[in-house]
Amino acid sequence: MCETNNSTCISHERNKTASIPVIKGERMRLFIMAMLVIPSTALAGWSLYQIFLPNGLTTLEIAQLGLGLTLFAWLCMAFWTGVIGFVLQLFDIDPLSLRRKQSTPDHNKPLSQRHAVVMPVYNEDTRRIMVGFEACIRELMSTQNAAKFDFYMLSDTRDSEKADSELRAFTRLKKRLGHFSSKVFYRRREQNLHRKVGNLKEFCERWGGHYESMIVLDADSVMSGERMQDLARRIEQNPDTALVQTIPMPVRQNTFFGRFVQFAAHLYSPMLATGLSFWQTDSANYWGHNAIIRIAPFMQHCGLPTLEGRAPFGGEILSHDFVEAALLRRAGWQAYLLTDTTGSYEEVPSNIVDYAIRDRRWVQGNIQHLGLLNVKGLKTPNRLHFLFGAFAYISSLVLFCMLALGTADALIRATSVPEFFVSEYQLFPSWQIARQDMMMVTMWGTAALLFLPKLLGIALALIKRRAEFGGAWSLLKGAIVELIMAVLIAPLMMFFHSYFVISVLIGHSVKWEAQEREGRKVPWKTAFKHTQIMSCMAVIWGVTTFHFTPSLFMWLLPVLVGMVLAAPIIRLSSSDKLGVAMRKRRVFVIDQELEECTALKRLRVAMAYFAISQHPAKIPVLPDSLWLTMPEQALNQRPLPMRPVLVSNH
Repeated sequence: MCETNNSTCISHERNKTASIPVIKGERMRLFIMAMLVIPSTALAGWSLYQIFLPNGLTTLEIAQLGLGLTLFAWLCMAFWTGVIGFVLQLFDIDPLSLRRKQSTPDHNKPLSQRHAVVMPVYNEDTRRIMVGFEACIRELMSTQNAAKFDFYMLSDTRDSEKADSELRAFTRLKKRLGHFSSKVFYRRREQNLHRKVGNLKEFCERWGGHYESMIVLDADSVMSGERMQDLARRIEQNPDTALVQTIPMPVRQNTFFGRFVQFAAHLYSPMLATGLSFWQTDSANYWGHNAIIRIAPFMQHCGLPTLEGRAPFGGEILSHDFVEAALLRRAGWQAYLLTDTTGSYEEVPSNIVDYAIRDRRWVQGNIQHLGLLNVKGLKTPNRLHFLFGAFAYISSLVLFCMLALGTADALIRATSVPEFFVSEYQLFPSWQIARQDMMMVTMWGTAALLFLPKLLGIALALIKRRAEFGGAWSLLKGAIVELIMAVLIAPLMMFFHSYFVISVLIGHSVKWEAQEREGRKVPWKTAFKHTQIMSCMAVIWGVTTFHFTPSLFMWLLPVLVGMVLAAPIIRLSSSDKLGVAMRKRRVFVIDQELEECTALKRLRVAMAYFAISQHPAKIPVLPDSLWLTMPEQALNQRPLPMRPVLVSNH
């Protein structure tokens, strides 16, 4: 492999003209996070303990305390990540170097290596993938570095009609591109072994040796020419870097729910990504798309084995992207997250049902990562990525169990006769004590952990980016509606995620099919089908607590309202009309709707005029294959050969 891709093999010698991030206090940052998170968690646990203590700890209360500590640890980590991101963004401090000026590549230096732009697809809408693919191609066609890029659509489509449509649409694309079509290729695998992992593996083995790196797109990805060139420069000018992940920002949403998710991502992502980048430093995660990967180390260190045992921890590695980033980092390569959100876009599910279906796949993949925590040589940030990625969904089950145990405990107390004299010679009764003061402190503390990062994100946007949201008033309107919507759907997602986690843990698997990418209004029948158990449970829960413990009912009311109204929430939030009406009132406005970039404009125009060619499809011409080997990794051994440690010039 090294004979073919010499540029990567000699890249251990650092380019002295490169702009390379200087990371200060790399190990100290995790220690700082620990010193923030551990005391915060302990304080929250202590307040919960003080509520339970006066009347003696019961078994149910001990269980609640254990679950509460776990949940508070998760919330505190997210809270401090947001706070640190706020401070760094407020003062324009780079999260890696901690300097006021971020490290950027030399944009005056032309690219010297060849790079591939690849889009793996599977049973997708032909119009959307071809239009997005062409938009990315045209973004680079007119640049001075156009000759350095080749483009591959890597199809795993099994549907014969869609496969035929892809071929005919690709024939049309080749004609539209003229002479530049010689740099654009389409390959469909006859056997789609190992899903997307196998798709990219075959590309790397056949053609990876031709290229220094590959920019990986999803079926709904769009990237600007400036961003793709920037990524290629970062790879060329930073020879110790194997992965650069961008933040894909949601666009093109019309339904109310889609616009809610889109607005929230644009509002909070820069701050949260900055805080994340602060503590993960050069051990960033890979999210599977809108990223650039150096091909040689990817092939050398990211061949994924089939895990021993049964589901959920055995079998093929499903959420491969987290694992690939971790394997690159354990081999000595660096991975970075760009906190600049410009030029990288994706689409999101347009309604809660499709959003939950996508989450069901992610739940299974992320829980599987818990079985990989003991892989030899992993860096601590990567282990944390595995842990937090799984707990993002398990936390819903933890919270649901806490609420259920708390309800059971309250009902037992409400239906039992209290014992005021617990010993034979007791002179004075033991009164039941309710620590109302600690209850309020715990409630407001939990609310701060949940909502203060959101308020900081809103404040930061008002200070730094209000023009991107149509001005301060438009931003505030959108933020208020977003907060209300987030509270309403939180119980729904808690129930869905809890059900998903349980189904995964008992061994139920899920098919990884293409997701719905265009907006659709959820029928009432579908909405009730997915929520009837949840709503019935909430009604019984509410009636029971209202009768026996009215005070607990008031505490549970925010949860119960969302669960009871789940079907109407799903139905109404999937409405295009409601989403468009909110946009007209300048609610959920984002920057790309005020000033659309060229890449998205290409996509919008082409979507309106796309037509599949009526001419017979031609068999695509493919480049010569090199057939290099991508070895399977032994996860119980350290990677060999280990990448040499680079000596810093700073």
